[in-house]
Amino acid sequence: MTMVAILVLAVGTFAFRFGGTLLRDRVTIPDHVRELLSTAAIVLLVALVATSALAKGQGFAGWALPAGVLVGGVLAWRKAPFIAVVVVAAATVALLRLVGVS
Repeated sequence: MTMVAILVLAVGTFAFRFGGTLLRDRVTIPDHVRELLSTAAIVLLVALVATSALAKGQGFAGWALPAGVLVGGVLAWRKAPFIAVVVVAAATVALLRLVGVS
């Protein structure tokens, strides 16, 4: 059953990507729609980060994890290398948990 689901998703993904390639020159998207789609992608990404940083299971994740995400976000905004963002954010969470901040 799992293999069928994987194959269906793989075929669907291929169809979307191939359809986009075929329709690229035939369909024009107005500029305001492009801006809305770009904004929607940013909003979805922020929502994903917020729920991942603030929730653990059914409850609050504690203060260490959101602090680490905040530090990582600031470093990414300042255009730090990706590995530095990940390492410093993880170190922030680890240090906060080490000193007792959950």
